[in-house]
Amino acid sequence: MNAPRVRVAPSPTGDPHVGTAYMSLFNLAFARRHGGRFVLRIEDTDRARFRADSEQQIFDTLHWLDLSWDEGPDVGGPYAPYRQSERLDTYAPFVQQLLDAGHAYYCWCSAERLSEMREQQRANKQPTGYDRLCLGKTAEQRQALGGATETPVVRMLIPDDAPLTFTDVIRGEVSAPRPDDQVILKADGFPTYHLAVVVDDHLMGITHVVRGEEWISSTPKHVLLYRWLGFEEPAFAHMPLLRNADKSKISKRKNPAARLTWFLEQGYLPEALLNFLALLGYGQPGESEIFTFEQFSASFDWGRVNTVGPVFDLQKLDWLNGHYLRALPVDDVARRLLEFAARTRELNPDAEQLLRAGAPLVQERIETLAQGVDMLEFLVVDDAAFAVDEAAAAKQLGPDQQPTIAAALEALDALGEWTAGAIEAALRAALVEGLGLKPKFAFGPVRVAVTGRTVSPPLFESMEILGRERALARLRAARR
Repeated sequence: MNAPRVRVAPSPTGDPHVGTAYMSLFNLAFARRHGGRFVLRIEDTDRARFRADSEQQIFDTLHWLDLSWDEGPDVGGPYAPYRQSERLDTYAPFVQQLLDAGHAYYCWCSAERLSEMREQQRANKQPTGYDRLCLGKTAEQRQALGGATETPVVRMLIPDDAPLTFTDVIRGEVSAPRPDDQVILKADGFPTYHLAVVVDDHLMGITHVVRGEEWISSTPKHVLLYRWLGFEEPAFAHMPLLRNADKSKISKRKNPAARLTWFLEQGYLPEALLNFLALLGYGQPGESEIFTFEQFSASFDWGRVNTVGPVFDLQKLDWLNGHYLRALPVDDVARRLLEFAARTRELNPDAEQLLRAGAPLVQERIETLAQGVDMLEFLVVDDAAFAVDEAAAAKQLGPDQQPTIAAALEALDALGEWTAGAIEAALRAALVEGLGLKPKFAFGPVRVAVTGRTVSPPLFESMEILGRERALARLRAARR
């Protein structure tokens, strides 16, 4: 195989969709397998939904996943610019070529007129689609009919013998429905996706168009444009869509996990998320479900891509993420916990040192960085911001538990050596032997007073890391 050129082309219309990472992963694996190039192109022709900060989010989240591109808006390349809004002059000659050849025509229909047309078609149980009222008419002729705007759009003229089948790299022979007379140039002078993607893919030398299966129905339009414009057609590979548990398409409106930034917010590791996305759409050789990107790309084969939409099972991702966390050196766990905590909390000045000490207490107990930071929050939070959970306080710090807190304070205040072993020995002597309490009743109030919660990392080790003064101060506060 000649070195392929592939691309991912997200639209900056909000938080990046997890599908952008999914498509980038498979494109990049294929490119690396065959010594090709991976291109990032920003398709920002939808100005109504455009969001200025979204492009940087795309860059940041893909870099976080280490899905690096060879060409793009930020790194340049031989086919720059890589933003469609900077390529508007590129599309105009091709629009004119289609008009001159009779493959396209001007349409002046207003939005209101098109809406009424579709309503009538639905009422008559007809397929919805443009009725070609403007075809063959001049601007003056069309204005005389009413329901027209001053500035026209340009539509494709779909022939009766439009090609409705094509060969897909993943699916083999595929059939698609007959397309409508698609708008290819909007009234604002911006091309629609359908024209821009064909022109840009051709001019950028894209050999394989890898995208979601929702674009199968649009492929006949694109094939026609390739042929009309005299372009060589690329290979098409339509990936299965990511789906919710009810088999519906995963969307940012209904599922927070559709947002790529959500995985950062929840504390997932990038290597675990990549492994998860690869598993969703691919049958990796061998039995192991744990593999690196390098292993994935080394044997990449389109024939192993599943054609049935995979269910986005977050329990599986939690399991994978827990596996990766447990496999990391403890210093790496501490570093990642600190990075996560710094994004979400006001930290104690000694947070880095405290997290390094606390990481071994939680590494085997957590599945995400968020869980780890929550468990260690009592260590790293600024003392002025430390608070005891209300439900935990009501259960463990009421009047009945005050003798326990008082006895713990007295024993620990007199303690000479502040180590986990010495703390445990002092508390057992004072509370279990001295007050005759069972351990779960003896240590529960101390745990809540010191950590703010009923569930925490091992208590005595936690108190050693927290330090004498901070631990005693919290017990005094609970006593008050």
